[in-house]
Amino acid sequence: MEWLLEPEEPASRYGALVSLLGKGEESEEVRRARAAISERGWAAGILRKQKPQGFWESRDNLYRPKYTATIWNLIVLADLGMTAKDERVRRPCEFFLAEYSRPDGGFDTPSSDWKRSELCLTGNLARTLSLCGYMQDPKVTAAFDWLVENQMEDGGWHSFYEKAFGKGTLDCWEGLSAFAVFPKSLWTRRIKRSVERGVEFYLQKELHRQGARRYAPWYRFHYPVHYYYDILVGLDVMTKLGYADDKRLDFALTLLKEKRRPDGTWVLERLHPDLGTGAGYRLRKGVTPLALEEEGAPSKWITLTCLQVLKRVEEAR
Repeated sequence: MEWLLEPEEPASRYGALVSLLGKGEESEEVRRARAAISERGWAAGILRKQKPQGFWESRDNLYRPKYTATIWNLIVLADLGMTAKDERVRRPCEFFLAEYSRPDGGFDTPSSDWKRSELCLTGNLARTLSLCGYMQDPKVTAAFDWLVENQMEDGGWHSFYEKAFGKGTLDCWEGLSAFAVFPKSLWTRRIKRSVERGVEFYLQKELHRQGARRYAPWYRFHYPVHYYYDILVGLDVMTKLGYADDKRLDFALTLLKEKRRPDGTWVLERLHPDLGTGAGYRLRKGVTPLALEEEGAPSKWITLTCLQVLKRVEEAR
């Protein structure tokens, strides 16, 4: 806890104060930690690379190059606790609302020729824009409706709808992650039912049972996760949604506990892209990982996430 509370990284300090120690947002030390997120540490490093006009890399393409373009940086800033109250976050949020919103209610790149919006982008932007303060924007609420309407017959989701044959995949977790940050006071009955079906899809598979063989990257912990899945992603989403007491999480929780080091920390095992045998696709050359911490070293963000998961489980059981 002392390590997470070190002032040099205010994002982990803020997260530990609020989610682990139960400090309220009105607390002076919480307010100071949150205000410092943009001034030093991970978020400050990302913001230093931002162009004055509010984008990273190129204004013409907010999605590429992976993973240094605007969308990937904005996702991380939202995770770290920054919102549109900061102009440097507000401007890229407005870019996506203006240019990525599609007539069907979802989100996709302006250059996409797909008939249907894309699941990973819709889920990621619905979650990110909600965290940034746009949860009641009509384009964001439309994206939540889109997620409900494009759920598969088995309760999961799939990026390649036409090739999915009604079946979801664990890789498409972004929809549930968006619902996990959407206040329940705003849930419709359709959203509630969609979440229940989506959660059951993951729990039936115990967060990892899919496919003919074990897919190694799912069993390694990463951050940033972009649009990739791993067991820690699954645990974080399931426990945020209120299913920490379900025994079908036990395999994943055992794995999480086994990965804890003697000093109480967890390691950032890999940076994405981390593709294993059976991934089914290759990335273009020249992909640059987006790194907050060192691969293979103890990670404050992974440790914070693991402790948040365990606290939710302890409180639920």
